Amino acid sequence: MAHIKIRTASITEVPALLAFWARSAEGTSITDDPDGVTHLLVRDPEALLVAEQDGAIVGTVIAGHDGWRCHLYRLAVAPDQRRQGIAAALLDAAHERFVTLGGRRADAMILDHNELGQHAWRAAGYHPEEQWTRWVRPLPGS
Repeated sequence: MAHIKIRTASITEVPALLAFWARSAEGTSITDDPDGVTHLLVRDPEALLVAEQDGAIVGTVIAGHDGWRCHLYRLAVAPDQRRQGIAAALLDAAHERFVTLGGRRADAMILDHNELGQHAWRAAGYHPEEQWTRWVRPLPGS
């Protein structure tokens, strides 16, 4: 793996992060917009981890902690940079963050049809818990 720096994202990078996800992530979320990402970074400035190489974003993961549980979102690696250990480095940094915050278990949301993503998560030691189904409800104004 070429020299990769893992760091936290800044609010000034929101447009670049959204553009990166449009190219590199699977699917979109209701919060994939400037307000959603900015709100995340204001609330928890250390939650969005970025892998950077030569000044360019090559990977991301959101390592959210609500004080009780550890949640992972938006693990994405640039298509031309995959299979070089970037996702593993991002997850190691996320796991370190969670341990520091007192976390006991991390969970990740992976789209059912995202076979590439499922492979990456399994390789990192994650597995689906078949007894759970995610229930959602959009909030007013969404």
